[in-house]
Amino acid sequence: MNDSYQHYDPRHRGYAPEPPPEPGVLDQFGAGDGSEAPEAGAAGYDGYEAQDGYAAQDGYAAQDDEYDYEYDEEPRRRGYRSVIAALIALVVIVGGLAFGGTKAYHYLKDHLSSGGGGDFAASDTHGSVKFTVTPSESGTEMARELKSLGVVESVDAFISAYEGNSQAERIAPGTYKLQLGMPAAAAITSLLNPSNVVQTKIVIREGLRAVDVLALLDQHSKYTAKDFHKAIANPASIGLPASAGGNVEGYLFPATYGFAPDMKPAAMLSQMISTWKQEAAKLGLNSTTIDGHSYTAQQILTVASLVQEEGKTPQDMAKIARVIYNRIEHPGAEGQDGSLQIDSTVDYAMGRPLTVGLTDTDRQYASPYNTFLHTGLPPGPIGNPGASAIQAALHPASGDWYYYVTVNLATGVTKFAHTYSQFLHYSAQHDQYCATQSASRCQ
Repeated sequence: MNDSYQHYDPRHRGYAPEPPPEPGVLDQFGAGDGSEAPEAGAAGYDGYEAQDGYAAQDGYAAQDDEYDYEYDEEPRRRGYRSVIAALIALVVIVGGLAFGGTKAYHYLKDHLSSGGGGDFAASDTHGSVKFTVTPSESGTEMARELKSLGVVESVDAFISAYEGNSQAERIAPGTYKLQLGMPAAAAITSLLNPSNVVQTKIVIREGLRAVDVLALLDQHSKYTAKDFHKAIANPASIGLPASAGGNVEGYLFPATYGFAPDMKPAAMLSQMISTWKQEAAKLGLNSTTIDGHSYTAQQILTVASLVQEEGKTPQDMAKIARVIYNRIEHPGAEGQDGSLQIDSTVDYAMGRPLTVGLTDTDRQYASPYNTFLHTGLPPGPIGNPGASAIQAALHPASGDWYYYVTVNLATGVTKFAHTYSQFLHYSAQHDQYCATQSASRCQ
């Protein structure tokens, strides 16, 4: 018990009760012999008005132990107040029910009742509404929200259907499009159907650069490219591997993505990088040795981005990967100086779409990505390669090629050469194609 609390005992020396009325004097409840009450200030009532009826008569407090008080006035007053407070609370509740009508009734029923609950019939189904399932949301929580939306008729009906469906616990987080007035069992079935998930589908094609991926996300979501750049500025928040050095290029895996309406930029980018991790693990993308030379996973991914831009088929990609490794591992062989001399790296450095053929000025463009000026691999990927390109980088074809030329831009036919003279011969075929068949493709 709290020591600061004292029972309100009329016999307590700190309490000075009003003495019993003298004969002929009207007490505070109207009891007495009917005679007039004394005027204020009369003898025996000094200070009564100022002390709210509880000041002691002169000399009475010193004798309170001798006075046998038969009933406790103050507790009786408290009892009346408690009853009045309870009545007021009841009036408020009843008034709230009257004011809220059916809504208040159903709220109390769903939260306080443990029995029954109606269920819509299939013929009641109409319209549609969006409903979002959050991670770790319970069946009861879903039931209450679905009822408030008008999807199901009662909480009990949904819970009963949820407990009666062994698959219900597999309902995945997401936003669903559901009909109104559904039988509870039908609502469960709809929530288990992935086709009812509301998503924005975005196709990221193989080789697309990061800047173009962000432009697509800007176009097909409620966020801007600036919002996505802000998310990228915090690599840890999107799950970017440390080996990427803070650069998402190469890690936004090409696929068709379905993003929920309320998905934020960091979550969208995280989903793409998570997909990359899954595919990389499946393909075995990690540090490895090729022809006795060690390559990091980042370098393999960079090779994959190059073959993605240069190759048209998986077979050509594997051959182009071989050309890249041959040039890196055998600099100076067959008339080449050890530089890769890949046109797409210059286009990437200049921030422009792929072109066919570079000018001498282009080849002098100052950038670490310019493989005409620098030997070996560029600092990182120049796009986001798909599975075929990564597979080609991991498993290059066998061959002694150092050159390749696409001789038909319409069909993508590419020829591979071991010597520089062979390369010049194939280059002439390329020029002939451009001059006679499709000059527009060569510009």
